[in-house]
Amino acid sequence: MGTILVTGGAGFIGSNFVHHLVEHSDHRVVVLDKLTYAASASSLDVLPGERVELVQGDVADASLVDDLVQSSDAVVHFAAETHNDNSLADPSPFVRTNLVGTYTLLEAVRRHSVRFHHISTDEVFGDLEYDDPAKFTESTPYNPSSPYSSTKGGSDLLVRAWVRSFGIDATLSNCSNNYGPYQHIEKFIPRQITNVLTGRRPKLYGEGRNVRDWIHVADHSAAVELILDRGARGQTYLIGADGERDNITVLRTILRLMGRPEDEFDHVRDRPGHDLRYAIDSSRLREELGWEPQHQDFESGLTATIEWYQENRQWWEEQKAAVETGYAEAGQ
Repeated sequence: MGTILVTGGAGFIGSNFVHHLVEHSDHRVVVLDKLTYAASASSLDVLPGERVELVQGDVADASLVDDLVQSSDAVVHFAAETHNDNSLADPSPFVRTNLVGTYTLLEAVRRHSVRFHHISTDEVFGDLEYDDPAKFTESTPYNPSSPYSSTKGGSDLLVRAWVRSFGIDATLSNCSNNYGPYQHIEKFIPRQITNVLTGRRPKLYGEGRNVRDWIHVADHSAAVELILDRGARGQTYLIGADGERDNITVLRTILRLMGRPEDEFDHVRDRPGHDLRYAIDSSRLREELGWEPQHQDFESGLTATIEWYQENRQWWEEQKAAVETGYAEAGQ
């Protein structure tokens, strides 16, 4: 593959994937990103211009998408509206980007016979009980809880239908919660880190017993590249690193690593429909493609993430006050 089109490549996970491709491959990368509040062109600034091109645009713009897909050898589709709280306040951007945008891309890769990989989330499966030993697998029924997760689930089903009905060459992956550099500060881990860095008290939804399955974004990137290269047409792969921890444990770990008392935070009103527990079984990915996560020491990965936000204040500092104002207005 010569040129890879990466949608949403200026966002958190997408930009990390672009960095991964530049470091670990010879591909040229074209990034299509709308550059909404959750994306940043500066996340790509350090990359060589002869390898990475940024195109500002909408994945639902059929003409633009067709032009870019036609000149690409593969498409990796990260672009999505992803914040649950925002989807509860206004679902419409989630429908446009996650559903209409995915449809637009699918039609373009169908016209031009281009390889397609679709990035999704474990949130499409709903949640698990705290004491349930089960984990999500590729055959777990979909049971989304929010406008965000329901539109992502719908986009997954579109991809599967285009594989079966039109024979496109596509794969899918559903990943657990990512952490690492370049993540927008509205998200749980960077919000708590930047609260401490700016002298604010961290905030915790409800009692903080909700469990998430954490994976370092670099491990996600390596898995996606492997699936793109070797994944079976029409197959879905779950990406997870056996990193289950409840939110209160993660927050206390952040505080301890940053030299603060572990109880120095405030409880706030819980999010409506807040999923209890996520857990990924990534056996298919490990057994069929030989993938293994390299960042399995969560505290080490978290320490490196804290250091990144400490050393890159210019990347997030201007946004901090507006983000916290928005949360305060929502009582969170």
